[in-house]
Amino acid sequence: MKTLQPETVWAHFATLCAIPRPSYREAALIEHLIAWANARDIEHVVDAAGNLILKQPASPGCEAMPGVILQGHLDMVCQANAGTVHDFERDPINAVVRDGWVIAENTTLGADNGIGVALALAALEEPDLAHPPLEVLLTVNEESGMDGARGLAPGTLQGKTLINLDTEEWGHFYLGCAGGVDVEVRHDCAQENVLADYALVRFDVSGLRGGHSGIDIHLGRGNAIKLLAEALRDLSAHTDVRLIELKGGSARNAIPREAYAICALPADMAAGIDEWVLHRHRSWRQRFADADANASFACRHFDTPPDAAIPNAERDRLLAFLDNVCNGVFHISDEFPGVTGTSSNLGVVALEQGNFKATFKVRSLHDARADELAAKLVAHASSYGLRAWKDGAYPGWTPNPSSNLLALCQRVYTQQFGQPASLQVIHAGLECGLLAASHPQLDMISFGPDIRGAHAPGERVEIASVAHCWTLLKAVLQALSRN
Repeated sequence: MKTLQPETVWAHFATLCAIPRPSYREAALIEHLIAWANARDIEHVVDAAGNLILKQPASPGCEAMPGVILQGHLDMVCQANAGTVHDFERDPINAVVRDGWVIAENTTLGADNGIGVALALAALEEPDLAHPPLEVLLTVNEESGMDGARGLAPGTLQGKTLINLDTEEWGHFYLGCAGGVDVEVRHDCAQENVLADYALVRFDVSGLRGGHSGIDIHLGRGNAIKLLAEALRDLSAHTDVRLIELKGGSARNAIPREAYAICALPADMAAGIDEWVLHRHRSWRQRFADADANASFACRHFDTPPDAAIPNAERDRLLAFLDNVCNGVFHISDEFPGVTGTSSNLGVVALEQGNFKATFKVRSLHDARADELAAKLVAHASSYGLRAWKDGAYPGWTPNPSSNLLALCQRVYTQQFGQPASLQVIHAGLECGLLAASHPQLDMISFGPDIRGAHAPGERVEIASVAHCWTLLKAVLQALSRN
């Protein structure tokens, strides 16, 4: 990345790739950024929520202009392909340049939101850039529940306009975003011994593309947990499947790419199960030929004697719940044609030693609809005798088409690129909703470069669009210094 332009932006992003930064593990990066700020006499503070706020006075002659806040989050979603050895708490991200993109082939890249952070940091040290008083708000734990933005105390920020740099499609200004809420499901199952004439088999769903549980939810990609539950439920209707362990997904805000189950089957059935697995594998390849062409279903046989499994009544209860639960697009927006209005994502499931848990991410452009769908999921779980509750709700960001900041940004965009930007809302959780709650005076907008595959291995960011974002950000700050 050392050869890429703009050099300063890519240098900061290279640093972000080098310093691990999963949610709740941003301390080393914050320590580095504080040292970086000290070396440049940039004022900094870490607030009670752990957010890093960097401040720079206005350029000479711009002191009277209202302050501007640049905002992004420090953490990243950590996902790796099966078989990839990568410790996200210790290992740097292996980013490569290919065909005009920066990509991490076997893990997430962290362009979401590392590029936004890099743009904001570059603005702080850009020589001869005219700008109003600048605050850079870098939040923590965004991907795990927006804890940083949630904990930002009212009155912390002094600026009047805020530019969020956390969207992923160049050429669009985003005016609003979905709110969200998590749904947690738990159940404790008894366990019983498996008969000695049963054989141990592991079923694996893999090869799915996964992706962001908001912006990719409408693409019809397979959910590995749902597919595995579907397959096991079908198999249990034809033979005695003793369910021992089940796991799938690793983040509530990522579409699950992989899932597995360890089961015990009657020995004669286990010996011939490969044909059934191959049939289902081929069926899924046809079913997902467009959206998830590499969908795979496989099994492995073990000589190890089976261990304790949950009773079949519990197996049926859990598989029916997972197979029937609402997942995917629930409602298309009435106000914004073609945009997902409300959705749910079954993101994580685990059954270990009889302890079952599942986590859903519910999103909606209307907070009331998010709450309504979450309540339906809770009721659905309760109808199967499972404990369930809502958690971690955050508000959406209501669009303001009359925004003065939007008008200025559109004018600058047209001057720089010869045509107006498109206006959009995003079916994802930006922190703008929470920031508006604690700082209602803010006039906000969001833009960013082209990022593909966020929240999934193979995530990539287009190099040219990063340069466009940098050009736009500098021009907007200069316009705000005069406006």
